[in-house]
Amino acid sequence: MSGNIYLILASGEINGIGFWLIDKIYNEFPMIEKKYLLECHRKELIAEESARDILYAINFNLNNLLNELQYEGFTIEKPPKGISFNLPLDVIEDIFDFWLETYKNKNYWQTSLGLLKIKKRISLLSIIKSKAIKNHVKDLACIIEKLHKYRPYTSERYKSKDPMWQ
Repeated sequence: MSGNIYLILASGEINGIGFWLIDKIYNEFPMIEKKYLLECHRKELIAEESARDILYAINFNLNNLLNELQYEGFTIEKPPKGISFNLPLDVIEDIFDFWLETYKNKNYWQTSLGLLKIKKRISLLSIIKSKAIKNHVKDLACIIEKLHKYRPYTSERYKSKDPMWQ
């Protein structure tokens, strides 16, 4: 049975630790269904299958971004649920909005998912700079790359220190 549900982007708190949550819910009022939510920033009524696909792409995008940050030595706290407040709301909103909007065009959707899978392995910058892709594919690659651009503003990165005897 397939019905309509809401795809939400909200902030929440559990045991004094805040987080962002992107999820699907069945109630029009997210704070009633999930008591730990504080504020709803996005709420879209959508078919259940569409919500599942969009949620997959959003989570894939966020995992790519978080993995890149971790690889580069940035520390992102792991909240008890959802996404760390270390990621700014505007970054998460951009990712949420892009995938929600892109889902409306199946050709762009499939292309964007393919680019996201490539982005997991390598940067799209070299592909963008080359003549390998053109037109809407190049535009989508630029957007995907931009969705992964966020880096925390910090004067130092957290890396393990070398032992003193080396």
